[in-house]
Amino acid sequence: MAKQRKQTTSGGRAPRPLLMAGIGVLAGIFSGIVKFGWEVPFPPRTPERNMTNPPQALLELFGLPPEVTHQTYSWLGNDLPWMSFMVHFAFAIFFGVLYCVIAEYWPKITLWQGMAFGIVVDIAFHAIIMPLMGIVPAPWLQPSGELISELFGHMIWLWSIELVRHDLRSRALQRAKS
Repeated sequence: MAKQRKQTTSGGRAPRPLLMAGIGVLAGIFSGIVKFGWEVPFPPRTPERNMTNPPQALLELFGLPPEVTHQTYSWLGNDLPWMSFMVHFAFAIFFGVLYCVIAEYWPKITLWQGMAFGIVVDIAFHAIIMPLMGIVPAPWLQPSGELISELFGHMIWLWSIELVRHDLRSRALQRAKS
């Protein structure tokens, strides 16, 4: 009978998926804020295309009426789409957890401090999945500014997840040694 090998990370330690999932939640929240910040100077859509943004279009595709998907709250006189924000942060947290847990087993996902994975996520969603679902136009029909904003926005977004993952993982492992 073959001897079963103990699974380890690239650092030779046993993987800690629950720790990494917790770190992924924090990294996802932080990265969602970072992505919002990126979109202020580099809006990912024209005002016309933002009338129903991709999170709202996704929710409507799943059957929620526009009266729900376009609900807003007011902050300092600004009407802000809270349903869109919920999808935005759910997406960020999901990918924060996914990335952090995968990195524990397959460190190559951290290539270019996570930015390579950001490129993969951008292409997967903005060039393939969302156009196939009819949420956004095909990439060749999108304005070049949208493609650039989304590409670099996803790279910065995943980089911020990696920064949090690397720092909090290092701190947790250092504490465990003490």
